Amino acid sequence: MKHVLMTMGALLAQQAQAAGDEPQGATPERPNIIFILADDMGYGDLACYGNRYIQTPNIDRLARTGTSFTQAYAGSGISSPSRCSLMTGKNSGNSRIRDNQCYAGGMTGLKINPRGDTTIVRRANLLEEDVTLGTVLSKAGYRTCLVNKWHLDGYDPQAAPNHRGFDEFYGWTIATVHSNAPYYYPYYRFHGDSLIHIEENARDAHVRHNTEISTDDAIQFIHRNRQRPFFLFLGYDAPHEPYNIDDTSWYDEQGDWSANTKRYAALVTHMDYNIGRLLGTLDALGLRGNTLIIFASDNGAAVMAPLKELNCGAGLKGRKGQLYEGGIRVPLIVNQPGRVPARQIDNLVYFPDFMPTLARLAGSSSVVSGDTNGMDVSPLFFGEDIDTDNRDLYWEFPGKQRAIRHQGWKAVTVKKDAPLELYRIKEDPCEQHNLAAEHPELVKELERLMLQMRTPSENYPIPDDAVSGMTKKRSTRK
Repeated sequence: MKHVLMTMGALLAQQAQAAGDEPQGATPERPNIIFILADDMGYGDLACYGNRYIQTPNIDRLARTGTSFTQAYAGSGISSPSRCSLMTGKNSGNSRIRDNQCYAGGMTGLKINPRGDTTIVRRANLLEEDVTLGTVLSKAGYRTCLVNKWHLDGYDPQAAPNHRGFDEFYGWTIATVHSNAPYYYPYYRFHGDSLIHIEENARDAHVRHNTEISTDDAIQFIHRNRQRPFFLFLGYDAPHEPYNIDDTSWYDEQGDWSANTKRYAALVTHMDYNIGRLLGTLDALGLRGNTLIIFASDNGAAVMAPLKELNCGAGLKGRKGQLYEGGIRVPLIVNQPGRVPARQIDNLVYFPDFMPTLARLAGSSSVVSGDTNGMDVSPLFFGEDIDTDNRDLYWEFPGKQRAIRHQGWKAVTVKKDAPLELYRIKEDPCEQHNLAAEHPELVKELERLMLQMRTPSENYPIPDDAVSGMTKKRSTRK
């Protein structure tokens, strides 16, 4: 199927070229697309999602004048598998990258831990045959760009975004940031394959914050491509730890807050300020009505976040790294003036949906037909009501954790070999009442469905009993 996808993509590109060399500008019906992804931002970190502490006026305005989702799910509970799910349209039981580290294959490299010491880890990366959002939208005639965080290159320099479907790349790769670059005031940064220096930050100086650098790169890309349709993926680092920002002026008067709490809140507000800069650019260039903006987080808030002080998780159970709601339920906001209505909806959506959805918006839905775990949810963006709940959603950390959304239920386990917990998730979003003992037949059925929703992976070889505790049953399945 992947070879078919690439062939169809090439055909679309040839058709676009045959139609004329002059790029056609975006229209409201075939808009520019900007996807903004926060990093480790909790479901409850935004005022528009109920936060009473952190200031996010620009994101709140997007929610107030657009559509926000209350049942949106990331692709996983941590960065690499979540972003892989988003970029390829596959759940974490079928995707190339299913955890930040892999068990076999891939490449090894150094990782700097929060304490400053280093360890050698193994990571998988996207391969050339993997079809990404960049691939699909480029073939549909969009100029594509990824800014800042990619996290799907493992330790392979040839697996950067500009080698995996994106026309342009400005940011960092895993090997570079983990070996020699401060996280928020970087000295090293890639422009395509060229490693450049941010001279203002030389010798560990804190002059240009990476959120500002990334926004500058995004704005420059918009200026260069204002007369043609573009797809911009802006992956901010904020508010991922370490919580490193010198300006906490928004919260300096909060005398009972710790320095860590102030910096966390400031990272979110600083990101919001820079999103305001981006929106201002679109307005100034007259592009706002022809641009669809999507905002989300890649997973829930981390354990180092001020979860209790700022209610980052909005009361949801769990956190980053877990498949409880606090690890995978995320804010999702869609906005386009004149097309996306102002409303809040509870339709079930998750990251694999964006492959067929954005392909449809770009006019290339046939390119990905039948090769994703998602569905086209674009009608929800424009005020239509479609059924997205009558389907099953699946997540896993291979051999460690599993979860499934099935109708109004969720089954989950976050410990190896532990039995499934079962929740009526719509009535019990905080997963307080485990009903597994009351519905044993449903638990068995969900076990069966989860086995059907995953495929083996050479990077994550695991015994059957680590997957489901149903070794004997699965070994006889045809």
